Amino acid sequence: MRAVVLSAPGRVELVDDWPEPDPGPQDVIVAIRGVGLCGSDLSVFDGARPTPRLPWVMGHEGGGDIVAVGKHVRDREVGQRVVIEPNYPCLTCQYCRSGHTSACTERGIVGMNVPGLLAKRVSVPARFTWPIDSEAPGELLASVEPFAVARSAVQRSGVGKEDRCLVVGAGSQGLLVCLSLLAIGAQPEVIDPHQGRARLAVDLGARHAKDRNDYSFVFETAGDPAAVREALDRAAPLGTVVLIGLHPADLPLSILELVRRQLTLEGKLIYDHPGDFVDTLSALDHGILPSRVIGARFTADDAASAFAQARTVVGKTWIDLSAWHRAG
Repeated sequence: MRAVVLSAPGRVELVDDWPEPDPGPQDVIVAIRGVGLCGSDLSVFDGARPTPRLPWVMGHEGGGDIVAVGKHVRDREVGQRVVIEPNYPCLTCQYCRSGHTSACTERGIVGMNVPGLLAKRVSVPARFTWPIDSEAPGELLASVEPFAVARSAVQRSGVGKEDRCLVVGAGSQGLLVCLSLLAIGAQPEVIDPHQGRARLAVDLGARHAKDRNDYSFVFETAGDPAAVREALDRAAPLGTVVLIGLHPADLPLSILELVRRQLTLEGKLIYDHPGDFVDTLSALDHGILPSRVIGARFTADDAASAFAQARTVVGKTWIDLSAWHRAG
């Protein structure tokens, strides 16, 4: 079976002899059609986030068509097109039982500690597949999951349509945060040192940020210490700063500043199962298309280039695997 694998840090290869998936009775086999790339994938590619073994199949944002179902699966069927929810919480710990599956410490994370989606066929627990329109294109399959991340961060923050809000960073996650804010009637302003990214955000409906520091809600999506500092500087007293980007650095913030400015600082990680995915799919039904943030498409043959160039692309990068299924 064909697959795109990480054979060493910084080296991606296309192989033809990857083992077929071994499904369990509660699993389905999905023929993958499209996979998006995000910063977490790039950290795996770079070697900053070690994998359980090498070679390793990466990728966690995507979906395709169900081609087989386990013997105990009753609510999925062959032929359905699905998006994959690539975080598998244990559903039994205190966090899962309280509805906060994003905090589960036993999560299976596709592409990180569970083999990823950049293969012709993958096995997925049926409950973590979500049926979507049978004609949904690959670029939409590749962008639904990161949209769920952005949408849940916006909804958990408490921002309202009358609030002054700023998005720091116009990478793919920042663009999706902008779409999420626009969907609730808010008017996001955006800042990014890359003019092309900022321009794409404006094309989606955001505005260029003004030279002010009175934003009630600030969403930091770059995962960069300098961007975090800018997000803090731009927040109004009593403002809320939502951190979505990931970085190992300490926060550039003193206790004195936090208390005197009475800031609320929130870290937002992924989404909670199953409600956030249900809500995201409902947004698609209302005409919101996260695939509008797509900036570059690569084929499986060019997967190495996709990983190497993803940080410089304006918009989201995705890898199109549909040709594998046309070829049989």
